[in-house]
Amino acid sequence: MQIDPVVLFFLLGLAAGCAKSDLKLPSALYETLSVFLLLAIGIKGGLILAKQPILTILPQAALVLVMGALIPLLIYPLLRLKLSQVDAASMVAHYGSVSVVTYAVGVAFLGRQNIDYESQTTLFLVLLEMPALMVGVVLARLGPSAAKSGHGWGKLLHEVFLGKSMVLLMGGLLIGALAGPEGIQPLDKLYIDLFKPVLTLFLLEMGLVVAGKLGILRKHGMLVLAIGIGLPLALSWVGIAFGLMMGLSLGGITLMAVLAASASYIAAPAAMRMALPEANPALSLGAALGITFPFNILVGIPLYLQFARYVA
Repeated sequence: MQIDPVVLFFLLGLAAGCAKSDLKLPSALYETLSVFLLLAIGIKGGLILAKQPILTILPQAALVLVMGALIPLLIYPLLRLKLSQVDAASMVAHYGSVSVVTYAVGVAFLGRQNIDYESQTTLFLVLLEMPALMVGVVLARLGPSAAKSGHGWGKLLHEVFLGKSMVLLMGGLLIGALAGPEGIQPLDKLYIDLFKPVLTLFLLEMGLVVAGKLGILRKHGMLVLAIGIGLPLALSWVGIAFGLMMGLSLGGITLMAVLAASASYIAAPAAMRMALPEANPALSLGAALGITFPFNILVGIPLYLQFARYVA
């Protein structure tokens, strides 16, 4: 089976990082690529909203919010068997939220397979950023460590709703919805046609970043490995179940599995840094970025398609 070129760029970065190469993208370029991808994904979702009445999507959107709140509540008791309360709360926020880049690779993979999917899944991506972060904050507040953090609800909610990723995704969504296909047409060469080429550069950098996180395995070993692989495999079935309830197509169910199986390494670390400053970020970020992200990119996404084919 031929490997998608975007995955090959990730493997190039991973190999270069493991080989201690001096290859490195400028930090300013990394930030620029992040802004572009978040805006482009938001605009694509907005263009979809412009084409169909919002009332037709509301029932599905409500189910997506339920899934976003349910996932952290399901995995929290399991994580508490091995992790402290603060680390478990931080971990569920990461795994209940989503990875925009994993979703983008999933979309590119379906396109390469010529599999159609419901366009409103981009809206689902935006919606899934919020519930798990909120649940993570609540779980953090239930612990004794919350009183020591010194951060009020206002600052925490500000971090969740006005963080960079949320502002860019929601902003792009509104721009696409208000401008519509005709209004965006002068910009589609940039935000539509160049999406995949820009994604390759971002994945090259992500390969370098992941290579730097592999040391977490030497310190925490099998625990991080079990979380990083076990959770996405289990949670992908939660996404499939909700995709079936929403009546989505094969491609839509696959993307729901991808969203449920992904883990946030942008919005969640920032929010949890405020909610649980004493939590160990190496555990959650090492599992989400060091294990789950490459697992999903290399193995998970094709596997979730096979899962979806089995049930659909």
